[in-house]
Amino acid sequence: MSQRQTLPVLPLRGTVMFPGITAPIAAGRPGTLRAIETALKGDRLVFAVAQRDNTEEPTADILFSTGVIARIGQVQRGLGGVQLLLQGEQRATALHYGEQDGYLTSVIVPAEEMMPLDLKDPAFTALHKEARERAAELGEKRGLPEEVVHQVLDSVEDAGRFADLVAGYIELTVPEKQGLLETLSVEERLRRVLVHVQRQIGLLEAQEDIKSQVQEELGERQREMFLREQLKAIQKELGDDDTGKEISELREKLSKLLLPKEARAEVERELGRLERAGRESMEAQVIRTYLEWIAELPWNARSDDHLELARAGEILDEDHYGLKDVKDRVLEFLAVRQLRAQQVAAEVATTGEFPVSKLKGEATDATPALGNGEEDRQITDTREAKARAMARGPILLFNGPPGVGKTSIAKSIARALGREYVRVALGGARDEADIRGHRRTYVGAMPGRIIQGMKQAGTRNPVFLLDEVDKLGQSYQGDPSSALLEVLDPAQNDSFTDHYLGVPFDLSEVLFIATSNFIQNIPGPLLDRMEVVEFSGYTEREKAEIAKTYLVPRQLEESGLSNRELSFTDDAIMKVISEYTRESGVRQLERQLGAVARKVARRVAMGDTATIDDKVISDGEVRELLGRPKVHPERAAEHDEVGISTGMYYTPMGGDSMFVEARIRRGTAPQTRADDTNVVRVGPISLILTGQLGDVMKESARAALTYATNNAEVLGIPAERVASASEAHIHVPAGAIPKDGPSAGIAIATALVSEMSNRKVRRDVSMTGEITLRGRVLPIGGVKEKVLGAHRAGIKEVIVPKANEADLEDVPEEVRRQLTFHCVETLRDVLKIALVQAPVEEAVEELVGV
Repeated sequence: MSQRQTLPVLPLRGTVMFPGITAPIAAGRPGTLRAIETALKGDRLVFAVAQRDNTEEPTADILFSTGVIARIGQVQRGLGGVQLLLQGEQRATALHYGEQDGYLTSVIVPAEEMMPLDLKDPAFTALHKEARERAAELGEKRGLPEEVVHQVLDSVEDAGRFADLVAGYIELTVPEKQGLLETLSVEERLRRVLVHVQRQIGLLEAQEDIKSQVQEELGERQREMFLREQLKAIQKELGDDDTGKEISELREKLSKLLLPKEARAEVERELGRLERAGRESMEAQVIRTYLEWIAELPWNARSDDHLELARAGEILDEDHYGLKDVKDRVLEFLAVRQLRAQQVAAEVATTGEFPVSKLKGEATDATPALGNGEEDRQITDTREAKARAMARGPILLFNGPPGVGKTSIAKSIARALGREYVRVALGGARDEADIRGHRRTYVGAMPGRIIQGMKQAGTRNPVFLLDEVDKLGQSYQGDPSSALLEVLDPAQNDSFTDHYLGVPFDLSEVLFIATSNFIQNIPGPLLDRMEVVEFSGYTEREKAEIAKTYLVPRQLEESGLSNRELSFTDDAIMKVISEYTRESGVRQLERQLGAVARKVARRVAMGDTATIDDKVISDGEVRELLGRPKVHPERAAEHDEVGISTGMYYTPMGGDSMFVEARIRRGTAPQTRADDTNVVRVGPISLILTGQLGDVMKESARAALTYATNNAEVLGIPAERVASASEAHIHVPAGAIPKDGPSAGIAIATALVSEMSNRKVRRDVSMTGEITLRGRVLPIGGVKEKVLGAHRAGIKEVIVPKANEADLEDVPEEVRRQLTFHCVETLRDVLKIALVQAPVEEAVEELVGV
């Protein structure tokens, strides 16, 4: 058995020591210096072993177990440490590492090599000879003199020592050299060394070939080009020449596009820059992304318009219930484009061309010609002519409350035309770059939403929906609504220039449609480029039909109940509409119907099939499933009362009724603060306004009080009641909700006159209209929605201004049949209808609490 011995450890960083090799070693770490000093005091032997990691302070767990017993030869000391010559003597295996006096020690045993059974075996002899010849060849290729190479190699006869000699001098990584050191079989180690030598010979030959190829191709060109071509040749030898292939494919794809002259010049310039740039450079990545955007845009592709007006009407009716006025306007919109497209297509088919200028209109001072040569071009493609003719004309703006079908109408238009549909949500966009894109000089630059939408569409003539244009913001980065002006102007959008592309892109074949909720929030210049189509809310009957036809089947299918033959009763649907939703559209209605379907699905999944067995969901089950009603709309009063009138108001969620209450205090009024904005003096009377009223409603209340006091005799108000009044209090319930607008003028005046004359207001009469100091009733807006809200509240008679009489035609026929309308011009006309003519008895007045 081999003799154990304990030696100081000499950790080696970045190298491996082999037996028979003499190598210079630099040592400077304190622990290493102590180990060397200990060895010098003894027999000068150390255990030289490689580190697994290049760590500054070596420990036992990062040292390999196999190393070399080495003898320290010449030692030269310096300020930074010592330089010593180390002679490898024999392989050894560490049985244990320890630490002593600040340096590592190891208990080792020498490792015996395994020689071949027969040294004269032909295979081993051939292997030994081949390894010597290849090692000599490698030395010569590295530039060493031939005689020196042979002298060094011939000095070692033993095959194991020869393998160690070659392994010590060839360029290998530490793990590879350590693997050779740990290979105790001489034959196996010799074979591994031969493989490494052969690999390095192949690498040197490849480098020589690359160098010769590059020199032949470049000659006297610049050094930068020499290095780049050399890199390309290296990549080619390694099989990593995908860059050239990618550029070739990109160039081929771009060559097939019919680009405008400016775009073609820019593309060629960027392709040249891409070929000169290095593969891994940031500039190359930016250029490649830009060219890919150019290649993926629809410069040539367009869909063929196949509009049939009858089919378009069928599609609109399939997708939407009601909305007759909107559908009529859309069909008119499509009819004009159909006739125009047929006319242009016929002229192209007859004459073979059609001038672009006719489709753009004559240039004026307001819309000057762009001077890019586009106006003089003749269209020869029938499909292009039809697409341009279809896109020409006003841009529709669908304006109305949420959930009434604005977005889905645009999708139906795209389906009727056979065009691609693209929707871009502009809500919250605050940066001009959202529309026009970022310039390529910025990191992470990208095109704007218009160009992104065109890429998504894949054709030049999609239906492009600009959703929520009234939600565009404005910040220090610019105004996105101003950037839309060029997009929506037919005289300019044929050369729309995105900041990222930097070249014009033709949008003249795009059919733009916009949507909004509040038209007041759209800037004037942008609104001027669009034609408004108003969407109003649905009646309860229309909502019920929509629910039965569209919403219930969809929600049952999404809940996994479509195969159960379930249905909702009419009363159940009306209960959901009236008691669980409050909106102009049907989004909340669909959510509540979905909630019912999900709860039924849960019961079915748990084995409760009572509802399924009945096949019908009733209004009682709706109450059980959805819980207490979530919406409490105003209902008509139960009795005629003094000082309480019923008004009507409109919000984006629809119309509804409200009550206006008036009370008069007689005698001495309490003191009020002078800075109280809710208290106003009107002559001797203090006017108190409560209920979160806005400035316009406050002004209506002042005008009503002034008119009532100045015309008391005509209005049937006793003089003593006016003289004794010291304070008038007007309150509109739901005090936590802000209210404003002139529409409550006649309702406030009616409540005041009722209170001052002690006459009751009819509970079944609702009213809306603005009042003047002369008692005239002026027109207001939102008549249809207000009337529908009054109808839902159980009102039987409605008072509206005479000027709004024509607006009553918008009210659905079924609602008009159930209501009586009074069109008035003065407040006296209102009072004749709304007030009960006989005054209330004083005893009753006391009960009311005047």
